[in-house]
Amino acid sequence: MTTPPPPEGPPGRRAGPTAFAIGTAASLAFFAFFPTLPHVIDWGAVTTSLLIGAATRWAWLARPTKARPDHR
Repeated sequence: MTTPPPPEGPPGRRAGPTAFAIGTAASLAFFAFFPTLPHVIDWGAVTTSLLIGAATRWAWLARPTKARPDHR
């Protein structure tokens, strides 16, 4: 007898952490390579990048999708 596959979570389950990682990496790259900034990643840049990653995750999960027409 085979076991049934586990139920899948909501469609955007992996989208939140992915959006957080992309936002954090993009902002760290901005701080590392933008020409007028000093090319030093300090704690302020790390903290800001984490906050930008969290805001990106929040914005991605808050967006309305076609799969959830009742979402407002």
